[in-house]
Amino acid sequence: MNRRDSGVGGVNAAPRWALLCVALAWLSLQGCGLVYDALQYVAPAATDELDAICRLQRVHVGMAVEPFRPFVFPAIWTDEGSRITGLDVELVRHIVDALSQQCGRPVTPVLHLVRFRDLFLQLSEGKLDLFVSAVPSNVPAPAWAGFAYSIPYFQHGGLAGITRRPDVSDRIRQRLQPPSEGVPGAQAGAQVLDGLAVAVQDGTASQHYAAANLKSSRIVRCDSLPAAFESAEAVVDQGIDVILGARPVLEYMVTRVKKEWQLITQADGKPFFLTHAQYAVVMSEGSYRLRWFVNGVIFRLDESGQLERMRARWMDESYAFPRRAAAEGLPFDVEKMVVHYSQGACRADRMR
Repeated sequence: MNRRDSGVGGVNAAPRWALLCVALAWLSLQGCGLVYDALQYVAPAATDELDAICRLQRVHVGMAVEPFRPFVFPAIWTDEGSRITGLDVELVRHIVDALSQQCGRPVTPVLHLVRFRDLFLQLSEGKLDLFVSAVPSNVPAPAWAGFAYSIPYFQHGGLAGITRRPDVSDRIRQRLQPPSEGVPGAQAGAQVLDGLAVAVQDGTASQHYAAANLKSSRIVRCDSLPAAFESAEAVVDQGIDVILGARPVLEYMVTRVKKEWQLITQADGKPFFLTHAQYAVVMSEGSYRLRWFVNGVIFRLDESGQLERMRARWMDESYAFPRRAAAEGLPFDVEKMVVHYSQGACRADRMR
């Protein structure tokens, strides 16, 4: 009797257990769905900066108030008002012209001239749509993280050094000598600057490179390249052995402005680089449509040959930049310029 009861009970229990398993499975699938939904990535709603530029008919562009010739020349005042010029300024003109065509109505560039080291801050605070000033796109520095870069408009950049002292030049060249019998091998990269006083501009790629690599050099941080020249030329005793900076800028300076200085070269006379770099337009990381747009402008300039003509015009031709500024430079609001700009000074790096 007990066996029959248990047998009947077992038969009736089977459907109930099956239903219970189905119900549990259904609930578990619902739970998994909830967990899956909770883990799904929700992309942030990106603000469309391109539409905002068209709506306001203004694009806010940042540039360094310190000169980076021939990319950005010193600002001048003309009969028509304040003007600034250079290769980067001409690039901005092309971007603005393309924006006007895209928007179907004129777009006005609003230039903000600020310290180079403050350009990234101004962009992060939403005060700028983009900025240019011979900015390399490959600098691994925390202060430059979280920003986006266009495709390069200048390919042959990089860090190099200049000196006005023949003994320093000879010492570095000797360190770069290829190995021979009885002579140690050539020192690589930053080691050739060991024991030297090296000036860098605060906040630039040269300063970040020095902080990361020049452990055996005495670093002098300067507010601008002109300040580095002035400090090196005024204080002979303490002096500055080498000025580190963007090679195209340094090459322009020593061939046209500061001819008593010379580029540091390798033992065979070839250019000496500490790093290579490509210069790009800097934008906020979330400005996807604006980045696509700027990339398209640079690509078309490159494909048409216009970009190369721009490079040759500013790098190779002989010209007086004030005349170009008066004829084709972009105006800027003096109120947008850093207050009471001066080239600044130099000081020993106390962070080392």
